[in-house]
Amino acid sequence: MAAKTPVTPDGDDKGSRDQGNKTLASAAYERIKADVTNGLFEPDQRLRIEDLRKTYGTGASPLREALSRLAAEGLIVSIGQRGFRVPSVSLDDLRDITNTRILLETEALRRSIENGDDEWEIRVVASFHRLTQVETGERPEFAVWDMANRQFHEALLSACPSRWLMRFYETMFDQHRRYRSMSIQATNTPRSVHDEHERIKDAALARDVATACEETVLHIRRTAEIDEDLLRKQIGVG
Repeated sequence: MAAKTPVTPDGDDKGSRDQGNKTLASAAYERIKADVTNGLFEPDQRLRIEDLRKTYGTGASPLREALSRLAAEGLIVSIGQRGFRVPSVSLDDLRDITNTRILLETEALRRSIENGDDEWEIRVVASFHRLTQVETGERPEFAVWDMANRQFHEALLSACPSRWLMRFYETMFDQHRRYRSMSIQATNTPRSVHDEHERIKDAALARDVATACEETVLHIRRTAEIDEDLLRKQIGVG
């Protein structure tokens, strides 16, 4: 005999309501995550439930679930009974994030190149073509470039067989993204990001693991150097 879905005394379908809350929480998670990593919140800014309800048009329960999930990933900070806040920024934090991302991304890239098949090559070429259209056209909105950039990096690593490695990498990519959004939007430092991407792509397709990883390290560190300079000069973090 099939089990019955729990029903509350007023006749509501508890299973359907719980599923609705999970859907709302997932949507809130994605929106808050995007706004935090895109730098729309200030470092150390308090994330008050009432303010977020007005901003996102979502109830308190889904918001708390979304914030707890983001806190578990380190993208926001839980301050006990006092709520949540955006993480601070510092040179030490940036360097730690940068070094950890490099370790994870180069290992994932190595495994991806070694395991990549024809479909992987097609994904890399297609994502680079889309990124080229963005980077060589008129100056795009950051969100447009950011999406094309992320898809390119994901395509490069898409043949990596380790689920856990990719999970940790994605976390560090998002951590680095918060600093990266500041450097891209707030500095005029001359740089050909497109050429950097092209060198990584060419080496990966040539199955030259050493060069692909070397170019990836240079690419990530170049961004980190700009971020560090920005923190010193504009934010005053030493």
